[in-house]
Amino acid sequence: MKKVILYTKENCCLCDEAKELLEILKYEHDFTIIEKDIYQDDELLERYQIEIPVVVIEGEELNCEQIDLFSLKKRLQ
Repeated sequence: MKKVILYTKENCCLCDEAKELLEILKYEHDFTIIEKDIYQDDELLERYQIEIPVVVIEGEELNCEQIDLFSLKKRLQ
C-alpha cells in the first residue's frame, strides 16, 4: 500500500481541499494518508511555511500550485 504524506496546518482551506481530493481518490487507489501539521515540527515549518499544502507521493512533492485531481490521480497510478 502506498503512503501519501499531506503537509498541512490548521485553518487552511487549501489544505482541506487537498485532503478532500485525496479522500475521493482513495476509492480508486489503495493508499494511506499521513497528515503532518507543519507547526508541530520546526524543520517542517521552516521548509514548507508558505508552500502548503504539500503532498508527497513516493518521494515526489506536489506543492499547492500542483495539487489537482488530475495530477494526484496520475501520480497514484
